[in-house]
Amino acid sequence: MDPALRAELEAGCERLELSLDKRQLQQLCDYLGLLAKWNKAYNLTAVRDPADMVRKHLLDSLAIAPLVSGERLIDVGTGGGLPGVPLAIVFAEREIHLLDSNSKKTRFLFQVKTALGLDNMAVHHARVESHRPAAPFEAVLSRAFASLGDMVTGCRHLLAPGGQFLAMKGQYPEAELEAVAGQCDIRAVTPVAVPGLAEQRHLVAMTLRA
Repeated sequence: MDPALRAELEAGCERLELSLDKRQLQQLCDYLGLLAKWNKAYNLTAVRDPADMVRKHLLDSLAIAPLVSGERLIDVGTGGGLPGVPLAIVFAEREIHLLDSNSKKTRFLFQVKTALGLDNMAVHHARVESHRPAAPFEAVLSRAFASLGDMVTGCRHLLAPGGQFLAMKGQYPEAELEAVAGQCDIRAVTPVAVPGLAEQRHLVAMTLRA
C-alpha cells in the first residue's frame, strides 16, 4: 500500500479510537491490495481508486465497530467483504460469517481468508433465504440490503432470540423505519462519522418484536 494511504488509514483508525496492532493494520492493507487486484477481473466494487477505497470501504466499515455487539455475527450480502472482513480483522476473538450468492465474490473471500489467516471468518455461498446455519446469530449485519423491510423479511430466520439487525445506511431512513415499525423495535439509529467522508452515515439497530 502507498505510504500516504497507509498513514491515512492509521490516522482514521485513531480518530475512530480503534486500538489496532501492527498485524491488524497490515491485514487491512493486504485486504485492500487484494480487493484492488481482484476488482479488475471480478468487478467486486464500483470504487476503483485506492484512496477512495480507504475511506469508502475500510474506514466506512470500521466506523461501526464500536457499535457492533455479539460474539457470533453474519454479514449478509457481503459482496467483496464489507463490512465483514474489516470487522473480522478488528474482532479476532469473534466469529464472523460472510454470506453472498455471487460465486465470484465468495471465491475472492475464500482467498482473503487464506491469505490473511482469518481463522475466525467463515464464508458461505448461498442465497440468504436458503442459508440454514448450524446456529443462529446474535447480530445480522448488512451494508447493502435494498431496504430494512427486505432485511427483516429475508434474514429473520438467521437471528437468535434477542439478537439484533444492524443495518448500515446513508441518510436517516425515515420511511424504511416506518415500514418495519410493526415488526421490529428500533433500538437506535446512530449517526456515524467516517474519517475523510462528508456523506451522512447511520447504523440502525433493531430487534424482532415478540
